[in-house]
Amino acid sequence: MRSSPSVPPERAFLIRRPFAHRGLHAGDVVENSRAAFAAAIATGQGIECDVQLSRDGVAFVFHDDELDRLTGESGPVGARDAAELARIRLAGTDETLPPLAEILELVDERAPMLIELKAAGPRTGELCRAVAADLIGHGSDKAVMSFDPRIVRWFRRHEPWRPRGLVVTEDGHRGLGGAIRRRLSLAVADPHFVACDIRDLPSAFSERVRRSGRPLLTWTVRSEAQRATAAAHADQIIHELPRS
Repeated sequence: MRSSPSVPPERAFLIRRPFAHRGLHAGDVVENSRAAFAAAIATGQGIECDVQLSRDGVAFVFHDDELDRLTGESGPVGARDAAELARIRLAGTDETLPPLAEILELVDERAPMLIELKAAGPRTGELCRAVAADLIGHGSDKAVMSFDPRIVRWFRRHEPWRPRGLVVTEDGHRGLGGAIRRRLSLAVADPHFVACDIRDLPSAFSERVRRSGRPLLTWTVRSEAQRATAAAHADQIIHELPRS
């Protein structure tokens, strides 16, 4: 894996070890579950997770906007109060949807984390404030990131010490228009690191990121061929491999 010598010590955790995408999940272990995060910790890996906002402003660890794919319920996550979400079980398990605060307590200092804030539209500020509040007292190896540069900008303005990243893909955004959009997002967000789609590597954008001194992470690595690509063109992986 390539390394970025310019990474300051307080952000070196970003490239020190692989991050398990939505925790280490497979088979009976569901993504973004307590079991998935415990498995990642047990194997010495970092953790990547996703965060959505409940109707009453509580951050929950869940990827999709809708409940349908991973639970027996349907409809938007954001239409349910925290008490309702905390009773909903992840499909095929005895686990309920975990609040971010609980996961931070579970992980504590045992693993670094990448916390991806999902796009929240008019509730962007509310989501950022909820995550920032949950992160109080949980160490310096917990980074926030998002596809939405406005979320990354919020942390730049309100918590400039917090490691922050911009998530980027060229999927559906190729050509000159996409290139302009990525450059603008980078300028708006001013991130400490960038997490780039493995399918886009190598690219002019990713090389520009590395020349700027920012670590380049890449997602989601699912094969040995992709791992080899990441080793040549990125600083660390966010993966769904059995082992890293």
